[in-house]
Amino acid sequence: MTGYSPIISIVTPSYNRADELIHLYRSLQNQSFDLSLIEFIISDDGSTDSTAKIVKTWQSESAFPIKFITQENQGPGAARNHGLENSIGDLILFIDSDCEAHPEWIKIIYDEYKKDSFDACGGPDAAKDDFTTLQKAIDFAMTSFFTTGGMRGHSEKMMAKFFPRTHNMGIKRSVYEQVGGFGSLRHGQDIEFSNRIRKSGARIRFMLDAVVYHRRRTSLKQFFKQVFNWGVARVNLGKIDSSMLEPIHTLPSLAVLISMSIIGVSLYANVPTQALILFFFVPLGLLSLFGAYKKNDLKIFPYLFIVIPAQIIGYGIGFIFNFIKRYIFHQKTWTGFRKKYYD
Repeated sequence: MTGYSPIISIVTPSYNRADELIHLYRSLQNQSFDLSLIEFIISDDGSTDSTAKIVKTWQSESAFPIKFITQENQGPGAARNHGLENSIGDLILFIDSDCEAHPEWIKIIYDEYKKDSFDACGGPDAAKDDFTTLQKAIDFAMTSFFTTGGMRGHSEKMMAKFFPRTHNMGIKRSVYEQVGGFGSLRHGQDIEFSNRIRKSGARIRFMLDAVVYHRRRTSLKQFFKQVFNWGVARVNLGKIDSSMLEPIHTLPSLAVLISMSIIGVSLYANVPTQALILFFFVPLGLLSLFGAYKKNDLKIFPYLFIVIPAQIIGYGIGFIFNFIKRYIFHQKTWTGFRKKYYD
């Protein structure tokens, strides 16, 4: 490895994700790209599982160098900053520990990098056939235009400004040197980072074909905590910079408030239960059926009946709680779920 100078640094923060990192590592090994041009940095955030032992095995067999760096548990933003500090590539890619890269992922981004078509970029996430039925249902809820896909970056026609997120993101080193690293937010720090990149005047590119496969949460409880924290985070982002809080981000909260109002009025006015069922469950059923069709898997139909409401209610309640805390009572930054977040 004497004289080795990689062009691309791939940075992944990790906390007790040994069982998921193996999928990411294998996907990088299978890239249709010259692996001698990359370095893989696993920035460990104080894991207590077998991560260190497993990575040591990979280091002895890998086709590319693997840097394993550790710190006391401080959160993903700090772990990514640690990775950035130890990176030497001219192009820096971020991918999360619960993701796998499409075989063409690096090549697609690198080809555009050579054309100098971006300063920062991001791409969509998707599900693989070997994911669980719940993970596939969550993937539809997170990527469909009818849920949050129009905001998160899964179509070239988006309903909100595109902010690359660190499950699938790339930046030039010059951008990092200009805007610095990630902030202190526990959730949403990648959006705040992307916002600083956007305000610097950098060219941000959405790459539809640069796909990663996102395993996401493995239980409904974990998923609810996650989307609740995202609702909380959106308010925190708005307090940092109002441009990060757009009207579209209030829609889940409005849906929750309107639904509660309709249920309350219906109970007071003795509206027949059948009318409520038609109002709520028919649209949900049609969207769930559409999701099963899009995923070509009827098994996810009953899961979507639970996942879609959990997503909207979780995000909406998190947003409402923190909006009251931050904008009405002017309290300090609130994080949401912290303890046992991954349980």
